[in-house]
Amino acid sequence: MTTSVRQGTPTEKAPEPVLGTELIPKERYTSKEYMELEWERMWTKVWNMAGRESDIPNVGDYFTTELGPESLLIVREAEDKVRAFYNVCPHRGNQIRNPGMGHAESFQCAYHFFEFNLDGSKKFVPDEDTFTQGVPQETALVEVPCDTWGGFVWFNMNPDAEPLLEFLHPVNEHLDPYHMDEYAIVQDLTVEWDTNWKASVDAFNEVYHVQGIHPQLLESLDDIHVQIDLYERHNRYLVPFGLVSPRYPNQKEITQPLREFMVAAGIDPDTFEGGMGDVRPAMQAATKKSAAAQGLDVSELNDDQLSDDYHYYIFPSLTFNTNALNFLFFRQRPHPTDPNKMFFDMQTYVRIPPGVDHPPRPIHAQYKHGEISIGLVMDQDSYNLPRVQKGMNSRAYPGLLINYRERRIRHMHKVLDNYLEGPDR
Repeated sequence: MTTSVRQGTPTEKAPEPVLGTELIPKERYTSKEYMELEWERMWTKVWNMAGRESDIPNVGDYFTTELGPESLLIVREAEDKVRAFYNVCPHRGNQIRNPGMGHAESFQCAYHFFEFNLDGSKKFVPDEDTFTQGVPQETALVEVPCDTWGGFVWFNMNPDAEPLLEFLHPVNEHLDPYHMDEYAIVQDLTVEWDTNWKASVDAFNEVYHVQGIHPQLLESLDDIHVQIDLYERHNRYLVPFGLVSPRYPNQKEITQPLREFMVAAGIDPDTFEGGMGDVRPAMQAATKKSAAAQGLDVSELNDDQLSDDYHYYIFPSLTFNTNALNFLFFRQRPHPTDPNKMFFDMQTYVRIPPGVDHPPRPIHAQYKHGEISIGLVMDQDSYNLPRVQKGMNSRAYPGLLINYRERRIRHMHKVLDNYLEGPDR
């Protein structure tokens, strides 16, 4: 397990890189050839989040995670050691475990009963003497680099992978003050969306679309004065909540969404004596008071973090909507064969006070596009994205025209290019 030094989340504006203004070719979202290139040169070379460390608290606990055409088996091999293996038997290719989680003293393939220890080594091969070529001890599960941070387990299919914290830098240091390892998962679902994984990432990496797709949000956040910071691989924006958008016609109105935010923070809007400009600082003060009453230490967070969405994107496909006492996590996974489809994982976490038992873990559920509501804002995005993907496939559409407020998208493509077209290619 790796550790890092905790410090306050930086608020300084990062320098702006030169990203250009050219169209982003639509083939990056529609071409199967490009999808295969991404897989070989990017997905198999980066650190990917596998799941929550709390799902494997005991030696022998395991879960599987699926990424593109691969399935990975994550197991707690020792009290302080988590390992990741390709979920495949080296004998005839049978998957060792079905998707899900469980507990095992060893892993036995159900096809021919090849058996493996928790460290992946060979334990037993039936009728071993009938293999005239021999069954070397190296016949074992194929291991990949694995590490933990933030209460999550991470894996990398590149055997020469850089250390996890080097890959995450500087976002790991930014998020450490939230103490994400102290959070419990309270919602866990996957929806197969009819769009490319990057189109989904794009939808959450800009607020330019709020006025169009989410007009109701103009009553509770500022979609204009948003700080965007672009780092070497990852990026963020800081979205102020607890006030109305400059686009909203009545700048003095305490809107119904703001009233609901006040109630959630413990403020009675009917007896509140301040004006609209007083709502945000009042929410921040109330959140700090509520945290203290629950035994939660938020002293490492600044006042804005008590109300705003510190929205972090970890390349290539992870989104953290971080708040003082909870965070909403998105993971976009590529479809194994179709560039026009993807898997959208959405999980909600809440911070649990020290010494308090975590609530029962929710059962993971998976749906097809449109089978379930995932909340008004998310439903608006999920309705729109298939239309975006279909439009991208039109012969009339050459590529993405990106403005300055959407530059997180252009930055993501620049990082992607570094993997696909870097000096070693």
